[in-house]
Amino acid sequence: MSLLPELRYPTVPELVLSARVLAAHRPGLCVLKQVGVSRAGRPLHLLSVGHARRAVLVVAGAHANEPTGGATLLAVAEHVVQERELRHGISWHFLLCADPDGASLHVTPAPRGLFDYHLGFFRPAGPEQPEWAPAALPPDRLPPETRALTGVIDALRPYLQVTLHGTDLGGSWVQLTKDVPGLAEPFAKSAAELHIPVETGASDAVGWPAAGPGVYVMPAPDAGAAYPSMPDDARSSTWYHVHRYGGLTAVVEVPMWASDLVDDPAPHPAPALAMRRLAGRLLRDTREVERVLADARPRLEGVDGPLLRAAQWGLELVPGLAADWMHTPPADHTRAYVGSVDAFGRRLPLRAASMLRRVLEETGDRAAPRLERLVAAWSDSFAERFRARWVPLEHQVEHQSRTVVAAALRARDRAG
Repeated sequence: MSLLPELRYPTVPELVLSARVLAAHRPGLCVLKQVGVSRAGRPLHLLSVGHARRAVLVVAGAHANEPTGGATLLAVAEHVVQERELRHGISWHFLLCADPDGASLHVTPAPRGLFDYHLGFFRPAGPEQPEWAPAALPPDRLPPETRALTGVIDALRPYLQVTLHGTDLGGSWVQLTKDVPGLAEPFAKSAAELHIPVETGASDAVGWPAAGPGVYVMPAPDAGAAYPSMPDDARSSTWYHVHRYGGLTAVVEVPMWASDLVDDPAPHPAPALAMRRLAGRLLRDTREVERVLADARPRLEGVDGPLLRAAQWGLELVPGLAADWMHTPPADHTRAYVGSVDAFGRRLPLRAASMLRRVLEETGDRAAPRLERLVAAWSDSFAERFRARWVPLEHQVEHQSRTVVAAALRARDRAG
C-alpha cells in the first residue's frame, strides 16, 4: 500500500513525511536523519532500515526532471520494512532527494503530456548536478549536495549504490559500473510483463559492453569517449566513489512515456547519413533558441539564476556534439541507437527553450510566447515521431523497484 494519497509523483516534503511515518511506525528498525543541506539551505534526509554492516544505498532525485525515483524509493523502503528476507544480512539506506533545490524548480508532478511536462521543466547545468559536479569542478568547489552524498558513501561503504534515474520518452535500461551477473534476466522479464520497452541502443551507453539487452557495463578507464565533446565523464562522477570500498553503482532508468521504436536491434540502412541529418537538425533547432536569447539578452541584463544558467549550458553543448555526430563513425549501427540519438537531439534544444521560456515569462518579456510555441511544436513532434504512450505510474515504480531489489540481491551474491 502506497503512503501517497494518489498516484502521482511525490514532492520532497511528501517524501520526507512518508519517511517519518515509516520511521515512527518501526522505530527499532528505521532511522530518519539529516545528512546535509543544499545550497539554498534545504535539508537532505537519509532513511535507514536495518542494522547489518553490509549496506545498499538508494539515491533518488539526482536529476530534478526525472521524478519517478522518489516514488520508487518509497515503494522499495516499504517492501524492505515489510519483508524480513530483504533485510537478511543487508541494511538499506535511502537518500530521499539528492537535489531538493532542483526538485523545487521542476514543477510538473502529474504531467498530462510532453508539452505540459516541458512547461514546468528544470534540469540544472552540469556543474550544479550532485552526481556530475565532480566531473566538472575541482574538489574544493563541489556543491554541498555532492559532499553530502559522498559523505554518506564514506560512512556506509555500500557494496551497492543504486541511483534512480528516468527518461521522458523512450525505454528502460541499466548502467553498471561493474557487472552484476544474472541481472539482465529479471530486468528483461519485468519490462516485458509491464509492457515497457528496453533500450537496446541507448545513446547514454554507446560503445559500452552489454551484459544483456538494455544492461550496460561501463567501459574500462582507458576506453575512449563516444562523444569526445561532452564534458561529463561517468568515471569522475559520484557513481565511482563506491569503488574505493569495493562497491559498484547501478543506474536504473525508466521512461515516463514509452516508445516501441527504441528496442529495434535491426541494422540501420544508412547510420552515418542519419547521424549527419540529426546533427543538422540539432544545429537548426538550437539556432532558433539562440536567436530568441540574443534578442532578449539586452532585456535580461542583471537576470541570473539556475534556469537561465541551465538553458545556456545546454545550448553551449550543441556545436561540439553536432560535430561528433557528423564526423565520428557511429559506434552502433542499429535502428535502436539511431532512434536514441534522434531523441537526444530533440531534447537539448527543447529543454533549453523550455527553461528560457520560464525565465522570459517570469520577467514579462515579449519573446516568451514565441518560445512557448516552439516548445509546443517540438513536444508534439517528439511525441508523434516516437509514438509516445504513457507508462502508468504504478508500472514505472514497479519496474524500477523490481530492478533495484534484483540488483541488490545479485550484487550481494557477487560480493560473496
